[in-house]
Amino acid sequence: MLKFFKLFILLFFPTILAAQNAIITGVILDEENLPVPNTNISTATTGSISDSNGFYFLEVAADQEITVTFSHLGHENIILKKLTLSTNESFEFNPVLKSKVTQIGEITITANGSKIANTINTIQPNIIRNIPGANAGVENILKLLPSVSSNNELSTQYNVRGGNYDENLVYVNEVEVYRPFLVRSGQQEGLSFINSDMTQKVNFSSGGFQAKYGDKLSSVLDITYKKPSSFGLNVDASLIGASVTVETSSKNKKLSTITGVRYRDNSLFINSQETITNVKPRFFDIQTYESYQFSKKINIDFLGNASVNNYLNEPKTRKTNFGTLNDPRSLSIFYAGKEQNTYQSLSGALKTTYNLNKNVTLKFIPSIYHTIEEESSDLISQYELVSVSNNLGEDNTTKKLGTQFNRARNILDALIFNLEHKGKFSKGVNQINWGLKYTHEDVRDQIRESEFLDSTGFFVRPSGIEFSNNQPEQPLNIPLTALESSNAINNIKTDRFSAFVQFSKQTQWNTHDIYYNIGVRSQFWSTSNFDEKGNSNPVISPRAQFAIKPDWKKDLFFKLALGIYHQPPFYREFRNTFGTINTDVKAQRAIHAVLSNEYSFKMWDSPFKLTSELYYKHLTNVNTYTVEDVRIRYVANNDAKAYAYGAEFRMNGAFVPGTESWISIGYLKTEENSSNRGFISRPTDQRLKFAILFQDYIPTIPDVKMHLNLVYNTGLPSGSPNYADPYNFQSRLRDYKRADLGISYTFVGENKKALKNSWLNSFKELSGGFEIFNIFNNQNSITNTWVRDIDTKQQFAVPNYLTSRILNLRIRMRL
Repeated sequence: MLKFFKLFILLFFPTILAAQNAIITGVILDEENLPVPNTNISTATTGSISDSNGFYFLEVAADQEITVTFSHLGHENIILKKLTLSTNESFEFNPVLKSKVTQIGEITITANGSKIANTINTIQPNIIRNIPGANAGVENILKLLPSVSSNNELSTQYNVRGGNYDENLVYVNEVEVYRPFLVRSGQQEGLSFINSDMTQKVNFSSGGFQAKYGDKLSSVLDITYKKPSSFGLNVDASLIGASVTVETSSKNKKLSTITGVRYRDNSLFINSQETITNVKPRFFDIQTYESYQFSKKINIDFLGNASVNNYLNEPKTRKTNFGTLNDPRSLSIFYAGKEQNTYQSLSGALKTTYNLNKNVTLKFIPSIYHTIEEESSDLISQYELVSVSNNLGEDNTTKKLGTQFNRARNILDALIFNLEHKGKFSKGVNQINWGLKYTHEDVRDQIRESEFLDSTGFFVRPSGIEFSNNQPEQPLNIPLTALESSNAINNIKTDRFSAFVQFSKQTQWNTHDIYYNIGVRSQFWSTSNFDEKGNSNPVISPRAQFAIKPDWKKDLFFKLALGIYHQPPFYREFRNTFGTINTDVKAQRAIHAVLSNEYSFKMWDSPFKLTSELYYKHLTNVNTYTVEDVRIRYVANNDAKAYAYGAEFRMNGAFVPGTESWISIGYLKTEENSSNRGFISRPTDQRLKFAILFQDYIPTIPDVKMHLNLVYNTGLPSGSPNYADPYNFQSRLRDYKRADLGISYTFVGENKKALKNSWLNSFKELSGGFEIFNIFNNQNSITNTWVRDIDTKQQFAVPNYLTSRILNLRIRMRL
């Protein structure tokens, strides 16, 4: 009964539950404020060593009192006694080793651990690697947070609090990363840039973030890759792909490298959809992160990536039933032709860190990104639209026939160069951060897309006056013209200069702990398209965060974030639906207000934390858009205003010892008003979000583990046909419901060692199992195919269903 009661609480109360592990991390320095490498950090059961930068990362047991010892030859030990951290807690401690005096500190932490006052959420990498999903990885976990929504399991893109895919910042080791520009569907997308097997730390903010982060409207994902201290080899293989990660470190610990190679094939997912096709979606990438400590003051890091995505699709047939009980319909399509897309990218970044003295750290980061993307398709679709009879034995006589020809020849070549300087001054409880950045973007783009439509022997032309006709009664002798087309050649060059400065301090007010951060960032840019030059306008974005930890009996923590956020236009925002460029597009602007509370308490002798957030965003200079799968088409103007508000709830705790479970609940409303025509739902207006992550094991066989995630999202606006008025299309897609299940058995692991003479003895970790994606076989749709009834000119929204139930086998090992 107790387990059923726990499950009831899990299902009906806003909770996020965390595992019985916690993290201690920080940087170890000496009396001259220089990093101390090779410091031993140990508890009674586990240990670690600091890297060449003095950075250390130690996973410890949560929910119990531990003692942590820091020891290094030539220095006295530092001992933390009576340290209790909650599950999934990240505790930052930066000790200073002294050569003469022994430091012994007793730090008593409450059930929730120490508080860090910012709007960043930290996600443990081991959780990311274990949770099943069609696109397992960092983004798969983000979609289980209350502020993040996504209705497409084949895509790694996500919306945050009413924003779109282009409004999210992503950093890897302080380097901004980019995604392909021309991808129009999740099944073409391939691999995320982030390699979860190389990940050491994941921070995510869904709004109200600090000035040190860049100019986007919605969120920040900040990834830190590992700096290995020893050799390691990780292999992860399944029916949908494989990855190999190699970790190395030199004997003197000055050089460390981590390199990952990944391969993925989406055929298993695409073949589960309604369209019968010959498809070859092959994706490959290689990443490397290398770090070298030249001296105690200078460290150089290199991050490189190369990826090749090839997508070949030859669809054959498709049949979709849709409509209502009173008006059922069926669409049958027969295809000829193929589409072939290639996306190739190279990127590299070099980061030099110079510790000027014990208070000042300087960083210089040049980086470059180059992508070549090609789309080529010639698809003929002959379709039959049938009104299905509700009467048994009656023929389906109402049929509409048509032939559609879609052709595309799109080429994009983009080169982005960044040169950045960052600095930090720390003294006591005060810290100042600053940064300067120059960016040059050169995007060369050729767009040639067209759609032709024919029905029962006559050709359908655009609706302009010059194409008025009385076919088929009277012939029309004019050249064939595409019903819809985009033809443009662009060469967009943009130069950007940005800067930020921020001040943070942690202090006390009476007996209450206070933290605040105040900062401002600015950007100036100029854009040209061939000889056409656009307006150049600077933007200024002040931001502030304030937090208080009251000295109350109950463990409460309050945070408030306010700020102005600008998003200057990038390549896609400049381009309208016809492919032409408007260089006068302005920066979109949003005012963020986020109020949050954390309440930590104990239940069932385990620590729990309930987090609640309220937020409001007021947006002006909005560049409206439509979404087709993952392809965003902007209007390329700033004639709209919008708003978004909502509430989110999370709670974490250890329901099952040694496992993690979590629940998210979020409510969102976002609308836009274009040209003062009135407010309508934005394409990302996802009202209700409910997600669960649940892990368990068999008590008598603890090596058999279960990982389950469930997502329920209310339906998004269904969108509108190309070039149509969104105000005339305000229906919604069906609700998105999905559950993925993973079952694994651990042969060798941290808590299970192999026998000395066993062949398993060569493995540090070895596990295998299976995954069932979409276990309830729900029919989810991400967008609609708009089919025309030639006679009535009416367009029908035919849902494009996503993947059905799929079985996947998976094995993971570490040597």
